[in-house]
Amino acid sequence: MSRLSVPNLESDAGPSGQVYAQIKKAIGNVPNTFAAIAAHGPAALKAVLAADTVLSAGSLSKRDQEAIKLVISEVAGCDYCVAAHSLLGKLAGLKPDELKNIRERRATGDEKRDALIRFVRKLAQSSGTVSDDDFAAIKAAGYTDAQLVEISLAFATTVFTNVFNRINDTEIDFPAVA
Repeated sequence: MSRLSVPNLESDAGPSGQVYAQIKKAIGNVPNTFAAIAAHGPAALKAVLAADTVLSAGSLSKRDQEAIKLVISEVAGCDYCVAAHSLLGKLAGLKPDELKNIRERRATGDEKRDALIRFVRKLAQSSGTVSDDDFAAIKAAGYTDAQLVEISLAFATTVFTNVFNRINDTEIDFPAVA
């Protein structure tokens, strides 16, 4: 059971209820993490959703976005987000073996995406500046300056949800990952 209380999603008529209704309309249900964030910080959830809207209008593919989010979640040890982004990655078109390879730190077979995964994993595991070699490698793989901004935005929103889910110990409502 999650640590933070969540009101009844159907009867909440306040700011959180409005956010719940928007999410439910868009995706059919309200994931536990979104419910808990909205219950205590609807503006924070709106910011995350706005960032996702910006990402969806960008040039990074949905597969790349989900690969980024899965790598960050795996490195952070956020079991909720690993489960969520494994499913969302599958829905975006990543094959089960690709998802498993990402989680297990193995190559996926897509050279460009593997360069992205290596870059994001190094970012997630370090606290210093990106090395010239790492920067050159991600640029050589074909990622643009604008996509580096998008990578940064995907990274930031994922770190937020990872941290929140670790604080809340959010009950996983996505298929379990073996």
